[in-house]
Amino acid sequence: MSMQFRSTRSNDSLVSFKDAILQCLPMDGGLYVPASVLDMRQYVLYMDTETSYPELVATVAPALLQGELNPFSAARAAESAFDFEPELKQLDDNFSVLTLCNGPTGVFKDYGIAFLAAVMEELLKNDQQAMILSAARQDTGVSIAHAFSQRKGMISAILYPSGPVRGLDPKSYITNGGNVIPIQIKGTFDDCQRLIIEAINDRPFAERYGITCANAINPGRLLPQVFYYFYAFIKLKKILKGELIFSVPTGNFGNLIAGLYAWKMGMPVNGFIAAMNANNAFGDYIRGKEFKPGKLIQTNSPALDVSVPSNYERLASFYKEAPAVMRNMVFPDTIDNDTTINAMEKAWKDYHILLDPHGAVAFAAARRLSQTAGFNGHVVVLATGHPAKHADLVMQATGQQIDIPEKFSNLWKKTDPMATISPQLDALEGAIASCC
Repeated sequence: MSMQFRSTRSNDSLVSFKDAILQCLPMDGGLYVPASVLDMRQYVLYMDTETSYPELVATVAPALLQGELNPFSAARAAESAFDFEPELKQLDDNFSVLTLCNGPTGVFKDYGIAFLAAVMEELLKNDQQAMILSAARQDTGVSIAHAFSQRKGMISAILYPSGPVRGLDPKSYITNGGNVIPIQIKGTFDDCQRLIIEAINDRPFAERYGITCANAINPGRLLPQVFYYFYAFIKLKKILKGELIFSVPTGNFGNLIAGLYAWKMGMPVNGFIAAMNANNAFGDYIRGKEFKPGKLIQTNSPALDVSVPSNYERLASFYKEAPAVMRNMVFPDTIDNDTTINAMEKAWKDYHILLDPHGAVAFAAARRLSQTAGFNGHVVVLATGHPAKHADLVMQATGQQIDIPEKFSNLWKKTDPMATISPQLDALEGAIASCC
């Protein structure tokens, strides 16, 4: 039986994985979550430690998506999505680091976006068309453009807030034979996200262009994040003696939710650290208190600077289903700027590894947990970004100068959007119509 999905706001209507990723949002305004999950223990317990990441994905994906993705399609998708894979490095008996910055733009998002693009191409082979409408900041736009480049039947329309647009290759634009439409919105990132939701909910317009999204609201972005938890487990399982815990740098909470799904699918794990910076978006909520958004605080771990996480409804849905699990398996912790810097320094001095500030937040929280009385476990720290992107901060913390990989140098080059519009739905629809 294949996975089915429901809205966070209703149990009434179930949809397939294909419909969930192509519709992207339920009609009731909620977010799609798995209605049930399949038991994957037979795979994660018996996979060999030499299994590559594409091999793992090609094995697990068709088992999860029976009837929608056959083994041949899954193998094609895995091969075309992943010419990169995570790296699990054991530091000592207590700590490992799972490096997730080996993709084209050096952030963990590359994994979910690459899988979504490859699987959509497999699912759209019967002459269906799709327009992937996405909001972008920092390197997300480059990751989306790279993953969807030249995918058959797909156009990638990327919305940028006010400010420079960086990293796109004009040769990829639809006017130059590519499939990318970069549009700048005279507004904020929140305006970009709002416009996407409005466009998806404008059903005649959405159906005319086959509009979906590559942002985290799409469950096709979230599901593949489960795979790298499986990957970490199969690499470590032979040496594990005590409890297994993952320390997850947490802003929008997608990675934490993916870890909880991995647990529900049968991966043996004893807990998760929700490692937050000073914004501490969900610390009180995880402990059972009412969620009250705070004022946004700017920190030296900017990707975690979130006051209202976009995955709030998914986390609330999981909490409602299993409040005891949330209280007993998820350990919230808050790491300030100075502690982040100290963790970067400690990781270099003790283990000769360089962490970006987001991985350092998770490392600091992992160290703090390991120092509690009675701790008997192994913590996997998720390193979600490449240290070269925060080279000045790494230099400040460790004294080490980082060589910038050539592939990253293009990420900072300014490029021109194809259109600049006001943050109104009719302006967005007009810009898309003029390009297509």
